[in-house]
Amino acid sequence: PEILAHLVEAGFNDTAPPYAALTAVLDGRDHLLALVTGYLPGARDGWEWCVDEAASPDRAGATAFATPLGRLAADLHLALATLPPRPGGTGPTLAARAAGALAQALELTGGDDGEWLAGRSAALRRDLAPLDLPATGPRIRIHGDLHVGQILRWEGGYAVIDFDGNPTVADADPYQPAARDVAQLTTSLEHVAQVAIRRRSTPPAEAAAWAAAARAALLSAYRARLAERGRPDLLDDRLIRPFEVEQECRELIYAARHLPRWRYAPMGVLRTWYPAENPEQDPEAEPGPEQNPKQDPEENIA
Repeated sequence: PEILAHLVEAGFNDTAPPYAALTAVLDGRDHLLALVTGYLPGARDGWEWCVDEAASPDRAGATAFATPLGRLAADLHLALATLPPRPGGTGPTLAARAAGALAQALELTGGDDGEWLAGRSAALRRDLAPLDLPATGPRIRIHGDLHVGQILRWEGGYAVIDFDGNPTVADADPYQPAARDVAQLTTSLEHVAQVAIRRRSTPPAEAAAWAAAARAALLSAYRARLAERGRPDLLDDRLIRPFEVEQECRELIYAARHLPRWRYAPMGVLRTWYPAENPEQDPEAEPGPEQNPKQDPEENIA
């Protein structure tokens, strides 16, 4: 409720309007019992409307949504960045957290997929390396679970929902680089492309081209909005690819622990990013555990 109230005060209106919250003190702690928000007519989440776009016969023109989505994400971060900064947390560093996710993905992904993943572990580690560099941008309160399933398309445009954080990451710091949300949003576009291939028989090359075009348009609109508002410093571009790689590792962990049939999506993305030729074997590939259930994109759970 505090985040929703702050967004209202900051003038961010691209969400279901919050009307009331009912809380109670239980065992000495405040608990949220109910939240009342406005109804958005005709709303569909991105696992529906965005897959329609990826599977559209006019894929060249089916990425127009990415520009307003990039602006929405930037406006959200601009509003959240006006929350008072918080002292740095004491949890794992960004690099340690990402390395742990890769280790767990390597341990939990079996069969041919696991063998393929192990063969590219050195390349994956290289792409995570920028997380070891000193941060150049601020840490802000982020959404924490910003994927297309949290973006409703309704009669009035687009709205972002569900500010409860990522249920699949234990004790995640809510104050992180904005690039974390951006990377989760861009990887979800890649997952949409994989769903379109599997469920709508979209040719893989066309789906990949659609995802690349949508990603580029989203990032361009996001950067342009930050620059327009005088806050280009909110995005550290160096962190986008490492966070994207980490997110795919987390998708593999989630698939292994809760939804095995979802593995095809992160594996399809990784196979696109790391082509079959010249695999690199990394003898140090090792692993770990995690995760609580989260939204199932294939079941369109809002």
